[in-house]
Amino acid sequence: MNELETRFAGRLRRHEPMSRHTSWHVGGPADWFFEPRDREDLANFLRAIPADLPLWWVGLGSNLLVRDGGLRGAVILTHGAFSKLEPRADGLIWCEAGVPCARIARHCVRLGLGPAEFFAGIPGTLGGALAMNAGAFGGETWSHVREVEVIDRGGNIRWRAAGEYRVAYRHVTAPVAGEAFLGATLAFESRPASNNDTLRDLLVERKAKQPIGEWSCGSVFTNPEGDHAARLIEAAGLKGRRIGGACVSPKHANFIINEGEASAADLEQLIGEVRNVVETRFGVRLQTEVRIVGEAA
Repeated sequence: MNELETRFAGRLRRHEPMSRHTSWHVGGPADWFFEPRDREDLANFLRAIPADLPLWWVGLGSNLLVRDGGLRGAVILTHGAFSKLEPRADGLIWCEAGVPCARIARHCVRLGLGPAEFFAGIPGTLGGALAMNAGAFGGETWSHVREVEVIDRGGNIRWRAAGEYRVAYRHVTAPVAGEAFLGATLAFESRPASNNDTLRDLLVERKAKQPIGEWSCGSVFTNPEGDHAARLIEAAGLKGRRIGGACVSPKHANFIINEGEASAADLEQLIGEVRNVVETRFGVRLQTEVRIVGEAA
């Protein structure tokens, strides 16, 4: 890895604080942090690193809690290098993994394509949305996926049809482990110009109901079948509950806010307390939507 630091100078760094790359603004250092220039650069890096080196793929870090002890292995940042968004024929668009989902929504509105407005409610990039079948406002990512472009640990790039993946609510199972998304072809339908009004209305609704602009990861828990995590958390009297610098949002109970001084440990402890109280009160074990990784301090 020391030799690779010279080979990939300016793009490969050691001991990079993950607090700079997560929407919660917490997280200890990654052993290595790589920002590829393009596909070829990424493929060369994957071919050069040790085969057993753990890899972590990060976009905007909006669905990620990195513990205070950081990440062992190498983090690969997709946001920046993989940012192409191009229209194709017959309602198709090509979108790379590092594109923010909100940009997809705006792009489709301009083209008169939909339903795509729901992407504006997903705070991450397409890569993360593909990995977990992210959704908002009743829409889900994989409902629009035709095919995906992936890269494996050996730097080999290939296309896979959407049908090769098993997709469920906030869960996606790949046909081959270890492949990462580089992009996807998404399919939409022609829609009237009123799409613009719909998008505006959804953004106004989101701002009214969610703590937009505060440090959060978006929704912390998935919704249990037939219910909503936010309703259960609020009914348990947990709105405003604090541990250290972490707080259950008074505006939306399924959001946990870093008020500025929270550690990852504060956030994880509050997540655990919310889950335990809801289970004790209602017999429902909430499942985290946010991915919790890394080592404790």
